[in-house]
Amino acid sequence: MLHPDDAAAATSATTNPGDAGQQADIDKFEQVLADYLAGEVDDDVFRVFRLHNGIYGQRQGGHNLMVRVKLPYGGISPDQLEMMAHIADEYSRGWGHLTTRQNVQFHFVQLERVPDVLRDLASVGLTTREACGDAVRNVTGCHLAGACPKEHLDITPWAQAAYRHFLRNPLNQRLPRKFKINFSGCDTDCGQAMFNDVGVIATTRTLADGTTEAGFRVFVAGGLGANPFPALALEEFTPREELMATIESVVRVFNATGERDNKLRARMKWVVQKLGWEETQRRILKERRFLLASSSWPGGIPAEVADAGDEPAGVDDQIPVTAIGQGTPVTIRSQDPYQRWDDGNVIRGRAKGTVSAIAYARLGDITSANFRALAAVQRELGATVRVTNRQNLAFRDLTEEQLPTLFARLEAIGMAEPGAELARDVVACPGADTCNLAVTQSRGLADAISARLDEEGLAEVGGVRFNISGCTNSCGQHHIADIGFSGAERRAHGQSAPGYTMLLGGYVGEEQIHFGERALRLPAKNAPEAAVRVVRRFAGEREAGESFRAWMERAGGVATLAAELKDLDEFPTPESAPDFYVDFGETGPYVAETGASECAT
Repeated sequence: MLHPDDAAAATSATTNPGDAGQQADIDKFEQVLADYLAGEVDDDVFRVFRLHNGIYGQRQGGHNLMVRVKLPYGGISPDQLEMMAHIADEYSRGWGHLTTRQNVQFHFVQLERVPDVLRDLASVGLTTREACGDAVRNVTGCHLAGACPKEHLDITPWAQAAYRHFLRNPLNQRLPRKFKINFSGCDTDCGQAMFNDVGVIATTRTLADGTTEAGFRVFVAGGLGANPFPALALEEFTPREELMATIESVVRVFNATGERDNKLRARMKWVVQKLGWEETQRRILKERRFLLASSSWPGGIPAEVADAGDEPAGVDDQIPVTAIGQGTPVTIRSQDPYQRWDDGNVIRGRAKGTVSAIAYARLGDITSANFRALAAVQRELGATVRVTNRQNLAFRDLTEEQLPTLFARLEAIGMAEPGAELARDVVACPGADTCNLAVTQSRGLADAISARLDEEGLAEVGGVRFNISGCTNSCGQHHIADIGFSGAERRAHGQSAPGYTMLLGGYVGEEQIHFGERALRLPAKNAPEAAVRVVRRFAGEREAGESFRAWMERAGGVATLAAELKDLDEFPTPESAPDFYVDFGETGPYVAETGASECAT
């Protein structure tokens, strides 16, 4: 039964059924599920089917599943926030999880109840289709798009157009592997285009007559995982009229040339390594040239853009522009709670005078009560809200006069922590809580690092970001963090123990990407101390406005910093320190248990 506060949002699918495509998806899922439970559909076939519908397996096995809800470019409405609360209470465990790809995930959903979840989501215009599986995944974008003083174009309608174009597109039903598309409105690249299969960054060029044309730079074949690969610029400038055809051409080349027998080498980055960049580039541009002949040609200005417009937010010359992007040297000096929040979480500079503010979601988790409270404040303030790729929420289109109200509402629910998206805001994948591939409790380490930074007075250091993955696959995006950790099994004194590889100096922005360099391996229980030592030294030595990577190079590079931490790469005996052989949040001895990968299914 719906919580009373959800009544307006979660009307039944019969009164607000969503589009015909959603209803067809739900009807088919219900029928295939019934056939599967009756033994008429093989396990491997059903696995592929449910993944394509956004339903992912958990390490707990059985009928415990994760449901991934797509939020295109992170946008979410009050009705949808209330629906998240309903899903959390009715089908999950009272909370939802924001992901780095602007989805919301719910764990421990029982397989037999999935059709009901899909109906409830459809009632507020949401779907899980192609949120997992070998498909174009959720189209992500900068959370400040349309509200950013630095943007060249508002990429919002472009991301919406891409989302609609590929959803249920016949081209998108059985790709060699997953395919990720991202948009940023300027080269600050808050959307992190540089490690996506297609990363789109708005830009401008000066024409022969001296006028300026807005368009895009399209980057191709970026990726993280065990073998990170930087995205490559397809061409110097892509006109607005050719963007959608360009994206489809990349997908078509991937569909035709991607590896289908070895899923470990099936991403777009492997196409480039197989064919070479020049040949890959040639094929994409040739595909685009002749795509006009296709009945599904998506060229020209999409209807979404024509209807909504894509003019940039512009800059108010009277308002100092808040620094944004990775490496932002935010300083929080005040002791006043509201002023501290304003210093760390508010973004200004938009021409229309409205401001944006970040609501902090620790580890990306939001309870059902907080989902409802967030919906209420969004309605109260008339704000737009987007999920950020650092697992928080951005409230936008606010007036200066509304900021104290937003702060008060967020403080009441524990989401007004100053310095959201700074040092204390550690990003982590779900880890061994639910993932079949994870070998460590990455969320537990994230909590421990955040707590240690708080204890040492370092939680509000600007210009440093932490990301943690529970294995080498980089779902926590450890490669692009200033300080990253990747989970690994260690052996010490004849026993298995949880450990991490520490990486330093990752960065994405300004149309470039640097993957973190390996520093050293550590016992899991020593990783928080290593984090504190590095942040303490960075905070004490950096020059005004200096980025973490620039400081690291000036301090002697990763080898020098690693040498100073070498004493932490030691395991005491199990008898003297048994906790080193128990992972964060666990009570029994560490065991590296992994299951069949659905990431590679």
